[in-house]
Amino acid sequence: MTNPLLADWNTPFDLPPFDRIRDEDFAPALEIALAEHNAEIKAIAENPEAPSFANTILALEGAGEGLEKVLSPFYALAGADSTPAREALQREFSPRLSAHFSDITANKALFARVATLWDARETLGLTPDEARVLYLSHRGFIRSGAALEGGEAARMKQIMGRLAELGTQFTQNLLADERDWFMEVSEDQMQGLPGWLKDAARAAGEERGKGAVITLSRSLIVPFLQSSPDRALREKAFTAWAARGEMGGATDNRAAVAEILKLREERAKLLGYDNFAAFKLETEMAGTPERVRDLLMQVWKPARAAALEDQEAMAPMLAADGHNGSFKPWDWRYYAQKRRKALHDVDESELKPYLQLDRMIEAAFDCAHRLFGLNFAPVDLKGYHPDCRLWEVTRDGKHVALFIGDYFARGSKRSGAWCSAIRSQAKLPREQAPIVVNVCNFTKPPAGEAALLSYDDARTLFHEFGHALHQMLSDVTFERVSGTSVSRDFVELPSQLYEHWLEVPEVLQRFATHVETGQPMPQEMLQKVLGAATFDMGFQTVEYVASALVDLEFHNGAAPADPMARQAEILDQIGMPEAIVMRHATPHFAHVFSGDGYSSGYYSYMWSEVMDADAFAAFEEKGDAFDLDTARALEQDILSKGGSEEADVLYTRFRGRMPGPEALLRGRGLAAR
Repeated sequence: MTNPLLADWNTPFDLPPFDRIRDEDFAPALEIALAEHNAEIKAIAENPEAPSFANTILALEGAGEGLEKVLSPFYALAGADSTPAREALQREFSPRLSAHFSDITANKALFARVATLWDARETLGLTPDEARVLYLSHRGFIRSGAALEGGEAARMKQIMGRLAELGTQFTQNLLADERDWFMEVSEDQMQGLPGWLKDAARAAGEERGKGAVITLSRSLIVPFLQSSPDRALREKAFTAWAARGEMGGATDNRAAVAEILKLREERAKLLGYDNFAAFKLETEMAGTPERVRDLLMQVWKPARAAALEDQEAMAPMLAADGHNGSFKPWDWRYYAQKRRKALHDVDESELKPYLQLDRMIEAAFDCAHRLFGLNFAPVDLKGYHPDCRLWEVTRDGKHVALFIGDYFARGSKRSGAWCSAIRSQAKLPREQAPIVVNVCNFTKPPAGEAALLSYDDARTLFHEFGHALHQMLSDVTFERVSGTSVSRDFVELPSQLYEHWLEVPEVLQRFATHVETGQPMPQEMLQKVLGAATFDMGFQTVEYVASALVDLEFHNGAAPADPMARQAEILDQIGMPEAIVMRHATPHFAHVFSGDGYSSGYYSYMWSEVMDADAFAAFEEKGDAFDLDTARALEQDILSKGGSEEADVLYTRFRGRMPGPEALLRGRGLAAR
């Protein structure tokens, strides 16, 4: 049988033929694709003609198409539908791919051609897009160690290979802990849980040949912690959830974390930086660790004060339930929900029937239509899993993108939510439209029933769709700067900005309809939901900022020999409340340790939030959340530009200046503290 990864696909929208791709196709296809890519690189490096943008930079941009055809479908499957066979392939591929790309950046003849062009850049008559790609190419070679010689170059290759292995190991260990742990609950122990959660627990148990179970999927464990009156069960579930990645045995991530931090420090020093944070932040908007810490601490102080006030208000509720002693982390969500009900009369179990998944997808699509003229039509194509749903995205009758939504939790999917591109937009060296994927972990309903979301789930859906819009609306020349290929502390702007449209009253009035009656959410409930938008914000901000500060301090100095001891030290220094834990404790901090993506960069959500609060204010100032002139400027100045210009230039063009943290503090209800 012909290996589909090596053949022309001839599929609609050039979608990978997932129904024909077998796991055993990947390894031989990768072997051939790597050889082809090596031949392409060799031809560029050894080209006898003098270096030009076309025969060097553009040629590099066009190289590796075969490799992308293999890896795009593979990583879609590895992240969202993992199997033992795919995990084994990932462990095999990671160091090989690291070595492959290290060899490219270490190719002296190739780097000499790039450096020649860089040195002569002012005389080449480049377009702005070409100049940007040359700049990024040269910078990428330098930061990958292309200028290193001899033993240092060899050591850099070893470091990058080992980091690739460790990142894969970290991810697979975490997935194993999340997949394997569960807590059986009897019917009596489910008293107090909403009906939908009982159904979800029974469905999760049925998958495992058990009765009802609570798993470590966020879509199950968070509502359990919010609604179970059984404190002992809450403690058991929370303790397991907090201990992901540090349960001992083969899946324990603590040793891997220590080695990752040590290797990152060595990598930074080989490149001439004092520490990894200085290296990593050099190319971000923030620029330096000091600017990151300054922002985080400006937010930490009022957030901690708000959280402690909330804890003081909830402590009597714990005592009234007959529990002596101090408030614990497994108490917070339960009593916060009771307090939310008392203060705002908002009950998650009463709210969920109005937040149907299909209606929230419609809402996200409708907002994109009203703002940017996009239309979404379902298409009958096969994704990488039966749960995937596909839509063609058009504007004015022209194809814009293919969008894939994969919304339900399953044991083969890593936790969290993310947006990725199976293919990104580009015009050169070939014209291509994006194929964009949103992955979430919502609770799958019983067959024949509608999927219901929590308000946080609905916000997650809008968040990830904001990333998708950044990919769909990209209009750049080169894939290197397409869509979300921007600095890490800018990439969350479109996603966090799009969350604001969920809270536009007319959106909820139209799309938040009851699953049984079809009636819109009552006005009174709508007002309560919007009025409670900043409820428990002290807790949410503290758990996030604590994680961001630990990430920063881990990398801003010598690598700690004992990361867990250093984590405890950092939290003690900032006065972490005892009843709150980090949103992501170190052994399951996948943002930071599954790869380099958010390392020294978890702060970026808050850095982007400074901008998203200010950017939405541009619509508010017009008195219309769907003001077309502002939407057009947002697309032209930010969403269509990708990384074709520096982020601060793009934002200033849109808003006229860079913002301070005041709008963020107001939006979180922390401004007066």
